Amino acid sequence: MKEIIDIVTAYEDATRQKKKTALATVVLVEGSAYRRAGARMLITEDGQLTGAISGGCLEGDALRKARMVILQQEPMLVTYDTMDDDDARLGVGLGCNGIIHILIEPINDNRTNPITLLKAIISSRGYSVLATVFSLTDRKAQQPGTYLCLVDGKALVNGSETLSYKNELLEDAKNALNNQRSSITAYAGYTAFVECINPLISLVVIGGGNDAIPLTKFASILGWNITVVDGRPNYALAERFPLVKDLIVARPEAILNKLLVNEWTAFVLMTHNYNYEIAFLKELLPLETAYIGILGPKKKLERMLEELEENGTTITPKNLETIHGPVGLDIGSETSEEIALSIIAEIKAVFSSRNGNSLKYKTTVIHSDR
Repeated sequence: MKEIIDIVTAYEDATRQKKKTALATVVLVEGSAYRRAGARMLITEDGQLTGAISGGCLEGDALRKARMVILQQEPMLVTYDTMDDDDARLGVGLGCNGIIHILIEPINDNRTNPITLLKAIISSRGYSVLATVFSLTDRKAQQPGTYLCLVDGKALVNGSETLSYKNELLEDAKNALNNQRSSITAYAGYTAFVECINPLISLVVIGGGNDAIPLTKFASILGWNITVVDGRPNYALAERFPLVKDLIVARPEAILNKLLVNEWTAFVLMTHNYNYEIAFLKELLPLETAYIGILGPKKKLERMLEELEENGTTITPKNLETIHGPVGLDIGSETSEEIALSIIAEIKAVFSSRNGNSLKYKTTVIHSDR
């Protein structure tokens, strides 16, 4: 999602400067590759690149082909075979051994274009689906490209042409949304990459102390939605958190009324104020949110849970599963920056259903199917 946001921003900048652009999308990967299907890159006519389709080895050639696409205003499907001797040099830098299919589309000024669909995805706070259609069998055939977006229960189509398999494509998009899983589907000589896109993680930091500042910086780099909450007006200040859009000053019992909480919301409690945190945790537990991180020793958390139960709060197995205290992965953190890194990594692992172990011990492919 962060890459999509950057691409839309870069497109708007290019439009203001009257620069022509093209969008390159990895639509299919056979074997291993540095980036998987769904990786995107915006290319301007003067060679500015936003996003990435590889580790850097394909971008130069893609730029040359993108300029041709911009000139001819026709989409182009490009294939890089890093198992082939002629293309193997490209794979050396990539550290991969596979076939990568990349669709490059010109972005014109039509009311609906690929960027319009990307903007619709950004505006949604839930799952969305983007379908990109291409022809593998006939490179000279029409390449419909980024064609359909399913977001917030509505379908948005790019282009005026009606594909003969549009209804099938829409049905596959709905299935991808329901299953929250991307797929590759085929229709009458065409292939579609039907991509399920996860919403952005929303990070709510309870506590505006100095140790919360690096946490918000890391989250900002990842493009997460960030909210900082504190009961002290002189802590939740824009001067202290310039990268945070939402700053809230509130008592614990009033915080949730000011937030939009969903399955992609993570909370980190780091006020260093026991009474404030236990009061907020009492409000938060009934929601059974996906992630609650609590800074401090395990004894602190055990005391909080014991005290809450003694006062009538029900603590479910789901609560215990989603509460992380001490918060963060065990990477030997000492400084506030290192602690922030461990917290961000743990949140990412939880929302990706990963365990945070070293990749050297992984026995399956790194990028599993979505």
